[in-house]
Amino acid sequence: MKKLTFKGGIHPKYCKNLSKVKPLREAPLPHVAIVPLSQHIGAPNKAVVNKADEVEEGQIIGKNDSFVSSPVHSPVSGKVLDIKEAFHPTLGMTSSVFIERSENISSKQYSFTQRNIEEVSCRELVSEIKNAGIVGMGGAAFPTHVKLSVPDGKKIKTLIINGAECEPYLTCDNVLMVQKTKEIWEGIKVLDRILHPKKIYIAIEDNKKDAYLAFQKIFEGASGEIMTRTKMVLLKTKYPQGGEKQLIKATSGKEVPPAALPIDIGFLVQNVGTAYAVYEAVYCDKPLIERVVTLSGDCLDNPGNYLLKVGLTIKEIIEKGIISLKEEPKKIIVGGPMMGTSQIGTEFSILKNTSGVLFLSERSARIYEEDVCIKCAKCVDACPVDLTPTEIAKNVKKGYWDKVEEQYVSDCMECGACAYICPARIPLVQYIKEGKLAVSKKKKI
Repeated sequence: MKKLTFKGGIHPKYCKNLSKVKPLREAPLPHVAIVPLSQHIGAPNKAVVNKADEVEEGQIIGKNDSFVSSPVHSPVSGKVLDIKEAFHPTLGMTSSVFIERSENISSKQYSFTQRNIEEVSCRELVSEIKNAGIVGMGGAAFPTHVKLSVPDGKKIKTLIINGAECEPYLTCDNVLMVQKTKEIWEGIKVLDRILHPKKIYIAIEDNKKDAYLAFQKIFEGASGEIMTRTKMVLLKTKYPQGGEKQLIKATSGKEVPPAALPIDIGFLVQNVGTAYAVYEAVYCDKPLIERVVTLSGDCLDNPGNYLLKVGLTIKEIIEKGIISLKEEPKKIIVGGPMMGTSQIGTEFSILKNTSGVLFLSERSARIYEEDVCIKCAKCVDACPVDLTPTEIAKNVKKGYWDKVEEQYVSDCMECGACAYICPARIPLVQYIKEGKLAVSKKKKI
């Protein structure tokens, strides 16, 4: 079968075998869950519970009535100890709900309920997804109900299910695709019911052939009109293959124009983890209160994939022996090493969009000094959105913001491919982030 890909990209060391070969493990419940009220792109939530309140697992504890927002739920049954600021992996200090779990109450059981979704209105399905607090599980955390609410005048012609998982170390999507294939497929059918696309692509990189074969097995026994519109796509393993625009280019040959969105050309991309969360919401009435997370890195004795409650802190994960450190990490990164965020400690929680937490030694987390550009253009060749990173960086250093804007800096997806490939070790993506921020501020003036 032909393997599809996009122009540009890089081939970093993937290090996926550290966790890929291990079975999915379920971690103990948190003693105290620290649940940030904002775990999504959009309007921040406000607490709808008070200190000393008794809450049940799955109960909404924070919400905002704005359309672009997503409620958060209690991951455990227990008592609200406090509502105060706590550390967030990307937002810094943010308002959070501290919940002490009731030791005498076990975790709630969510059972499958048979439903004919063809008899359920699209609006009702979107409402159920919204109320379950589902956001993009691939990292962006954009509220899923917003993405599924297609504006008037727009039409989704192609739905792409993203199973690329191109970041090094991360294997949570791979494990989910292998062990929860049927459930993901049912979630895809819910998305199909809402969007009515003409085509559906399930896109998986060729270093996840076990996941590809798992879906093929499901398809052998599947039937119905949806099968005439659904196609499995095998992608070449390359970073950042999982980017929306790169997936669209690889699967269809079409390009999203500069400053445009996939919906502008009739495409919508959803992560496999999001499809699984949709299944749980629609068929099990389960909100997004736990997820599969890759815990990996060369500092761990037992890297693997773990089913973790939202609100469980990394500090408690270590203290309970869920993971074992064989040496002190030089860096702790939330997400993958390319686009993840380095942390200053362990007192942060698992969030809805936490795909992985990496514990890297000094050998893996090397720090380089910036040298002089040798004009090799490797960054240009690697850029998946056809930018000129080195030129943008030069203009950022000089403060030439008009030129930076003219070079389509806002189209940068901050994948880090340019910085990775640069022989002079210029932190190109950091300069580009600075340029994007300056251009954004300039537009607001």
